[in-house]
Parts: sequence; C-alpha cells; structure tokens
Amino acid sequence: MSTVEALDIQAVRARFTALDRSLAFFDGAGGTQCPDEVIDAIARYLREDNANVGAPYETSRRTDALVGLAHEKAAAFLGCAPGEVAFGQSMTALNFLLTRALARELEAGDEIVVTRLDHDANVAPWLALADDIGVVVRHADVRDDLSLDLDHLASLLSDRTRVVAFPAAANSVGTAPDVRAIAELAHGAGALAWVDAVHYAPHGPTDVAAWGADVLICSPYKFFGPHMGMAFGREELLRSWRAYKVRPASDEPVGRRYELGTSQHELLAGFVAAVDYVDSLGWEAITSHERVLGERFLAGRPDGVELYGLPTMEGRVPTFCFNVEGRTSEEVAVHLAARDVGVWWGNYYALETMRRLGLDEWMGAVRASIVHYNTTEEVDRLLAGLAELV
Repeated sequence: MSTVEALDIQAVRARFTALDRSLAFFDGAGGTQCPDEVIDAIARYLREDNANVGAPYETSRRTDALVGLAHEKAAAFLGCAPGEVAFGQSMTALNFLLTRALARELEAGDEIVVTRLDHDANVAPWLALADDIGVVVRHADVRDDLSLDLDHLASLLSDRTRVVAFPAAANSVGTAPDVRAIAELAHGAGALAWVDAVHYAPHGPTDVAAWGADVLICSPYKFFGPHMGMAFGREELLRSWRAYKVRPASDEPVGRRYELGTSQHELLAGFVAAVDYVDSLGWEAITSHERVLGERFLAGRPDGVELYGLPTMEGRVPTFCFNVEGRTSEEVAVHLAARDVGVWWGNYYALETMRRLGLDEWMGAVRASIVHYNTTEEVDRLLAGLAELV
C-alpha cells in the first residue's frame, strides 16, 4: 500500500462539505477549511448550551465544562498542562498581549532576536517595543536556500539577549527550522525561546516540552478549526509576569490571566472538535500524505517556475513560494483561479523574507500550500495551470 493510500482521502474529504466543489484549495497557509463536525459543534453549542460561565443553571454549567475541556484538549495538542494555555481573539492579539506583559520586565538596550523567516506577527510586537522602551531587535539571516542560518543566529546572542523569536515553520517558503536546536541556543544565552507555530501546527505534532519552548503561539483556524488564537506559556514564566487583566478575573489557572474578557465559547466548541478530527486521522497518515503531494509538486514543477526555498521535502512543510518568469504574482494567481485552483499572492505578512529575496514587498510571490485534504489530481491541476503560463 502506498503512503497516499494510507490516508483514505475520499473518506477524509467526505467529512468536509466545503470541499464538495470544483475549486482546489491550495491556501491552507492562509486558513484551512473546517470539517462538518467542527461547524456542527459550533452550531450545537449556540443552539443548546449558549451561556456565560459561573452561574448555577444548566447551560452555564455546561459552558464551564466546555471551557475546561477546551484547555485539556489544547494541552494534549501542545504537550503542556491545561493551566498553561490561553485562548484569545487571534495569535497576533495574544502575542501583543504576552509581549506587553514581558515588557514590564525589560529595559532599554535589552535585545530581541527575530528571523528573516518570520511572519510579521512575531516581528511587529518586538519592533513596537523597540519604539516604546528602547529594546534592540536583531534579525537572524537565512541561507540562499532559505534554511535558517543557525551560525548567524548564534553570533547575534549576547548577555543582553532576552528573547529569540522564531517560526516552527515559515508561512511563506515552508522552511521548518530545528526548533529544539534554536531553543537550546536561546537558553544558552539566558534568553526565552518564543515560537510561532501557526504554520507548523497543521503539518505535524507540536510538543512544547520536547522542543524546549518557553512561549508558543498558534491559530486553530490553520488546523481545521475556527478563527481564534491559542498560546502556551511555561507556568513559572506566566506567574512571574503581571498580566493585563480586569481585577475580578480569576488568577487561576495561571493561563486564564491572559484571556481578556468573555471567551468565544462557541469557537471553543469548534476547537475541541478540530482537535478530535486531527486525532481521528493521526499525524503519521497526515504527514505521509502531505510528503507525497509535496514531492509530486516539486518533481513536476515546470521550467520557468522559480522556486524560493528548499528543493526537496527535507526540512520543510509542503508550502511552496515561487514566481513564473514573465508574469506577476497576481497574474499567476488570477490565471489559476480561473481554472479553479486557489493560491495566494503577495507577501503574506512575511516582509523580512520578501526583502531577503529582493522581491517587491507588496507583489511578493505566489504561494501554494498543501494540506492533508488535497489530492494528487489537484496537484496535477496546479502544475498544468502553471505549465500553461510558461
């Protein structure tokens, strides 16, 4: 049996009404489709359980239980304790909140290291702190193949480094750095390892303990759930900061200090269903299927399509950044959309990556991102559409 057949792709797609159309979604890096069970869980909560927490009546008690269950599911997904999890409006919102809490401990001249692979949601909060309190932001470079240059990163570390912020996978070019190795470099300098796992989360298992992450942020809508954000922080770290919160809000469990206002309870119900969906497939089947599709794209890439990034599936996830000779990225995306192939174009908030590639910051490049519900036929359609352009 081939690795593609190991995942029953037709059974998978049958769980998504959203996929029952001719459009091939290669836009997972911008947000994945939701299986029907996620949508049903959201609707069911609003029909049957909608209430605020803390009251003695039935729907409120069920909502209390849902909030607890969501934190337990998040802990299992991330490899941490339930009390170390916080939910919020988005990854970006949570990151601004957490960086502001940390900022109360920082001083002018303290240093933050980010990378040329980062989404701006793990760069802009630190740049804002440079403006606000005078921290220094340094950029770790990438090699020509867009793998992260760990030697350059190490050269930036000093006794003033407080944070190394980096992606577990780049949403632009698909590079998946060695998270554990970067965390060890950070810890060797006495700094925190601050991981953006938004793009990695749908492509493989996350384990904050094994990785040595101090803070990790991600977005369930990138792994088949609803639009919201989720964060992990080591308990002792979260306790050491003074959170921005309303006074009556609970201080325990400690992660709840970083959840502002009433949670999106219906979205928590959808999140629980999304984790259950991923668990029902298993990471081995997901990663094997994605690897085959990624290899198919790389092997079939037409001449005249310039790939930015690693040329094999080693050290990456199946997200591909490219341009077509003689065409703008927008023209390519429009051409493919007319053939029911959905890709992104532009910078996808990876400004530093586009600058490093010498590309126009706004036109950027085309991005095709594969997830497990894509098929070989869809990859072939993408390749055929590109071949028409060259």
